[in-house]
Amino acid sequence: MKENTKLVILAGGASSRMKKQLDGVASLSEEEKKQANTRSKGLISFDNSGRPFLDYLLYNAKKAGYKEVFIITGTENSLFKSFYGDKNEGNVFNELIINYAIQHIPKDREKPFGTADALYQAMQQYSILKMSSFTVCNSDNLYSINALELLRNNADKNSLISYDRDALKFLSERIARFALLSFSNSTELISIIEKPKLAKMSFYKDEFGKYRVSMNIFKFDGNMIFKYLENCPINQMRNEKELPTALLNMIVEHPNSTIGIPLSEHVPDLTSKDDIQVLKEYVKNIDISNFK
Repeated sequence: MKENTKLVILAGGASSRMKKQLDGVASLSEEEKKQANTRSKGLISFDNSGRPFLDYLLYNAKKAGYKEVFIITGTENSLFKSFYGDKNEGNVFNELIINYAIQHIPKDREKPFGTADALYQAMQQYSILKMSSFTVCNSDNLYSINALELLRNNADKNSLISYDRDALKFLSERIARFALLSFSNSTELISIIEKPKLAKMSFYKDEFGKYRVSMNIFKFDGNMIFKYLENCPINQMRNEKELPTALLNMIVEHPNSTIGIPLSEHVPDLTSKDDIQVLKEYVKNIDISNFK
């Protein structure tokens, strides 16, 4: 088993939903609204220290045993560098090695080309990822130490956390939009079902009677996933190359290669301005003062 001590964080998205939402969120200060409209979501500050939300994810990653972090950003990443080190690679932040990968936008597009493209470009820039096992996750979700540790220590080549949908503390309308995971033999991923039809919902329950969803945190064998990122087709609805699409294409050619790790817990999420106040309350109970 390849040791998995590398974490890739997807932070190059356009944050369109956050920025499009009207400013009239009563609980937010003018500074918080400004940050929500101008910063990458992971760089929004939630407390008086001015430090970004991403600190909490990095803290959990360190506690889970990760050593090296690759943050995928857009071409303008000076604010990331002001927090985590101004070198392109090899920065030391609280004993973590921080590297930056750039997701370049094609000339015929205004926005990044999606999560599969982001990871592909990062692996092109850091060839070590093609030869390594690594975990990849979003920058705007606060994954627990437990979730990160489960993927780091998992012996399978590829895996993902399969969250119990009932444990997610989101509004029901939001949860209903999540794609469902389908497994054979309880743990081997066979499909990701977007917008499942109500009449067929019961077919997707696992052996415990639970619906399982992905919150976009995966462990990959770099050598196996790379060509599926490189050749990932465009999702016609969203006009992006998406990581789940690359994963599904991989398991078509490599059945039984990706294992779901069941977990029942909430995953704090920063999608819209409405989430900022929720996250502010959540992180009040987490002391990372020695990490800043």
